[in-house]
Amino acid sequence: MNGTAYFGGLIGRVANRIANARFTLDGKAYRLVPNDGNNTLHGGYRGFDKVIWTVEQHVAGSGSPFITFYYHSFDGEQGFPGDVDVHVTYQLSSPHVLSVRMNATAWGKATPVNLAHHAYWNLDGHGSGSVLGEEVRLFASRYTPVDAALIPTGRLAPVAGTPYDFRTPAAVGSRIGGLLSRGVNGYDINYVVDGGGLRPVAVVRDGASGRVMELWADQPGVQFYTANGLSGVRGKGGKVYGHYGALCLETQGFPDAVNRPSFPSQIVRPGKVYRHDMVFKFSF
Repeated sequence: MNGTAYFGGLIGRVANRIANARFTLDGKAYRLVPNDGNNTLHGGYRGFDKVIWTVEQHVAGSGSPFITFYYHSFDGEQGFPGDVDVHVTYQLSSPHVLSVRMNATAWGKATPVNLAHHAYWNLDGHGSGSVLGEEVRLFASRYTPVDAALIPTGRLAPVAGTPYDFRTPAAVGSRIGGLLSRGVNGYDINYVVDGGGLRPVAVVRDGASGRVMELWADQPGVQFYTANGLSGVRGKGGKVYGHYGALCLETQGFPDAVNRPSFPSQIVRPGKVYRHDMVFKFSF
């Protein structure tokens, strides 16, 4: 509950960063809880990954078992306006598919909503070491450059000719040197996913095990993170997770969109529903 790695967490009310922990909506200024320097990260100190969810429905033992969780986020929670009812459903289906469906309904006041699933992936097995050798393909021709505090500058820049270019499959570590030479200790950046609707976002392949993961989603962005902040974290079965010990592919709206009118809006009006669907397909 006190960790800051967000292992497997459902992130909200707004995933990623909000600059200076504040925004203005419908003429009213809102001050949030800062927990990342002066900024708000992943919903604040007590984001959705640190609250108690209710199991609303579950079906086991079928061909497509699923479980649905529910959480009511109250007006003013971590500084965000309005009440929000949130549901997330995890469902398994054949062959080797995990679907995650999230929705959130706003009540009373308009509010930003940007939910994300913060899973860490190491296809060679947890605690097996670095993912720098895993091959990644990202279906993204652009990314959102950031400042030193990881807040987007507002630009949408082409990945071509940069260390961020994974339009063709490449090992994670093959281009990371271009970041390290700039004083950036790994990937932690939002990509602009090509196309629209439910579409391919990423493919990850582990050569040692032969495992492949495909990610599909319907959001405009995906945060590619190479666990730069992990250092000697003890996990399942006593395994120790270190630097670059996993990667995250967090489909999402763009960071700090509530302060960037040029970015796709994350504002949900009272009675309206936010939706976010993703599908993970595994092969061996």
